[in-house]
Amino acid sequence: MLDANIKTQLKAYLERVTQPIEIVASLDDGPKSKELLELLHDVAEQSKLITLVERRDDDERKPSFSVGPRGGEARVRFAGLPMGHEFTSLILALLQAGGYPPKVEADVIEQIKNLDVELNFETYISLSCHNCPDVVQALNLMAVLNPKIRHTMIDGALFQKEVEERQIMAVPTVYLNGEEFDQGRLELGQILAKVDSGAAARDAKKLSEKTAFDVLVVGGGPAGAAAAIYAARKGIRTGVVAERFGGQVMDTMAIENFISVKYTEGPKLVAALEEHVKEYEVDVMNLQRVAAVVPGENLHEVKMENGASLKAKTVIVATGARWREMNVPGEKEFRGKGVAYCPHCDGPLFKGKRVAVIGGGNSGVEAAIDLAGVVAHVTLLEFADDLRADAVLQKKLYSLPNVTVIKSAQTTEVTGTDKVDGLVYKDRNTEQVHRVELEGIFVQIGLLPNTDFLKGTVELSRFGEIIVDAKGQTSVPGIFAAGDCTTVPYKQIIIAMGEGSKASLSAFDHLIRSSAPTM
Repeated sequence: MLDANIKTQLKAYLERVTQPIEIVASLDDGPKSKELLELLHDVAEQSKLITLVERRDDDERKPSFSVGPRGGEARVRFAGLPMGHEFTSLILALLQAGGYPPKVEADVIEQIKNLDVELNFETYISLSCHNCPDVVQALNLMAVLNPKIRHTMIDGALFQKEVEERQIMAVPTVYLNGEEFDQGRLELGQILAKVDSGAAARDAKKLSEKTAFDVLVVGGGPAGAAAAIYAARKGIRTGVVAERFGGQVMDTMAIENFISVKYTEGPKLVAALEEHVKEYEVDVMNLQRVAAVVPGENLHEVKMENGASLKAKTVIVATGARWREMNVPGEKEFRGKGVAYCPHCDGPLFKGKRVAVIGGGNSGVEAAIDLAGVVAHVTLLEFADDLRADAVLQKKLYSLPNVTVIKSAQTTEVTGTDKVDGLVYKDRNTEQVHRVELEGIFVQIGLLPNTDFLKGTVELSRFGEIIVDAKGQTSVPGIFAAGDCTTVPYKQIIIAMGEGSKASLSAFDHLIRSSAPTM
């Protein structure tokens, strides 16, 4: 199952284990059980502290296995084969069960240990989902640290009957004590905030007690990270407040136009950005949503949705953009029930089914190509008279036998009862209305700037973008902006980084001309 190179790396990782671990496998006679058993044998052979036990009647989900301390209670379970993106989740579960300390702040560990309530989590994932491991790893850690918490990772593609019964059509989907808890990418802090009723108030108090920043960056994507690095290198007090460090890049897989790097993936790039930012004295306040920016004469105020308030001499807004929605009847009602925005994450849940992709640009055509290898049939609908994707992508798309391309198509409705069963579109040339029967819809029609909280504060374009000058200055002195949320053309990672750096240099120039920065 594992090649020699991976075994060597795994053996090196497992040398950090200090306590005996027991893996208990629940198996049947199927081929997937044989694959899992082969995997677990390969894992167990890499450490003398790992014991593998085979059983046939201990769990209703087969194949599955638990990981826990030998002789103790196992509260972490994997239903399916944790390969692909989830292989890291398996390694971390082994390390943590074996006594290796997690790389989490001491106060967070204490918060987890102090949760005094029975929590039984189940997370449905797909092995191609790059957001799922964050959720799995966070919940596994909670289960390892607190005896009242349990967590099971479930491969949705392997347990299709269960997925259909619960009508799960997006990953990750988390259940808590049998009820749906949340969908989408979640970080440890977000999960704790939902299960710990006092967390928000404590967090708000902690934030409000911070002294004023010289530069406060709002947003943690490429533009925000670059702005923070450039500010911190000037030796001034720098902070970053972000709803999700990494932003939209976390949802981007193949990156092939980042100059000097032939190929990378969004999560890898974000990890590198975060590591670079942490090389400097930057106060990173992650998982924080900004509600408003209030300009001031000497200090600007950034108000958070949790009630906290931060002060800064200059502010750089780098909040990026989000997926654009179709805004048609049925879209919001069936989000997560057939309407999706990430083909990499949710595509495997539609194996053997019919889906549509809305949008004929690069992202839409790439999505259709990827999905064609998984689903029964893909219908791509483009509003314009021609596809806008690169020629090489169009050539590949038209070569696929299970793809239908419909141009001049205006999607008018998503239909269904408890989940999507089709869509309605109008032919813009003939005005005729048509219906397509399908089980999933992937929306790929571009981005919208995350600037709603700035309406009435700085000047925005008719598209909601922040209007900036050549130096990244907005209509309000001391407030700058950079990246995809601005009027700067061409929404690209490398451009956002340059704009973030430029805005930071402009903010420093503003500081030294208006007042002495805090050194």
